[in-house]
Amino acid sequence: MLFTFVCTMALLRYNWERKDWPHFKYSLKGMDKLLLEVNSLMARYEGVVKALPNGMKAEAIIDVMVQEAIKTSEIEGEYYSRKDVLSSIKKNMGFQLKAFSVQDKGADSVSKLMLAVRESYAKPLSKKMLCAWHNTLFENDKNLLVGKWRTHKEPMQVVSGATGKQKVHFEAPPSERMHEEMRAFVQWFNDTAPNGRQAMVHAPLRSALAHLYFLSIHPFEDGNGRIGRALAEKALSQGNGSPVMMSLSVAIEKKKKDYYAHLQKSQHKNEVTIWVHYFVKTVLEALKLAEQQIEFTLSKARFFEQWEHELNKRQLKVIRRMLDEGMEGFKGGMNAKKYIAIAKISKATATRDLQDLAAKKIFIAEGGGRSTSYQLNLQ
Repeated sequence: MLFTFVCTMALLRYNWERKDWPHFKYSLKGMDKLLLEVNSLMARYEGVVKALPNGMKAEAIIDVMVQEAIKTSEIEGEYYSRKDVLSSIKKNMGFQLKAFSVQDKGADSVSKLMLAVRESYAKPLSKKMLCAWHNTLFENDKNLLVGKWRTHKEPMQVVSGATGKQKVHFEAPPSERMHEEMRAFVQWFNDTAPNGRQAMVHAPLRSALAHLYFLSIHPFEDGNGRIGRALAEKALSQGNGSPVMMSLSVAIEKKKKDYYAHLQKSQHKNEVTIWVHYFVKTVLEALKLAEQQIEFTLSKARFFEQWEHELNKRQLKVIRRMLDEGMEGFKGGMNAKKYIAIAKISKATATRDLQDLAAKKIFIAEGGGRSTSYQLNLQ
């Protein structure tokens, strides 16, 4: 009998196979200070955002959505140009752009998802909403079951490694269980909302559980990670009472290996204290990065207040293009060749413009001779 019991327990590899699924257990012992820091920083940050002039506030919102769209895609190994994402978000927010052209349709799709999540943050979750998000994300994919729970009989597995040497990290519940699993998930999400029957006090905790719960079901053929992170931000926004001005994906992508390691470890049992601690720390990191983003936005505004009437149109065009790359900056800095291409001018004119920007200490030179490059100084 003992042998049979041990063998049966050994077969329970994943959280959803256990009798206590989906009743997650966790301890918040020792987390009071961390949760207080998250709440304090979120309140302070929201206060700063609300105090911004309307134009600057819109720019800050756009910057955050651009970051989230780019980084949530990069976590899944998809890379979109910032220019494409920025143009798409601005267009879909109703900004009149002189020349709107997105080269990659995937960038347009993920941008639309960011807007859909933001605009519907306060609404109860539903199957219709989740399927609409999935349809938005994969509207151009003809080879995928779009806007519906998965139905294939093959196991839904998270694997890594070359063909023939693949390692299975996780296997989700079979497709036949999707309707019931997702009905229960949607009910749980709405019940634990601020005004729900089982409202959770700590939004970061609910966000952590929502993300883990959803990814453990893995209801779609593809896109579960991106939609799971969108759900995590929806939970934070509902707890905040307004759309959160931060990007979880920026913080996650910085330490992507840690994210996957904690996720995979936590999908083998329903005691998830380690996951909760990791995720709340990630929320705190995202808030700190968001503060840096706001400072960047303010620095841009101060810069143009000081220099907009002191620089020529070519110089302003190049600087705006550099700033479009966000806090990470222009890869490799600016040089004469790039300046000529952006401003569409002669080498001699570019040289004069660059020398003038360096003399004003707006550009800081690095290297020398033909390899000279310039970094933008916003201070």
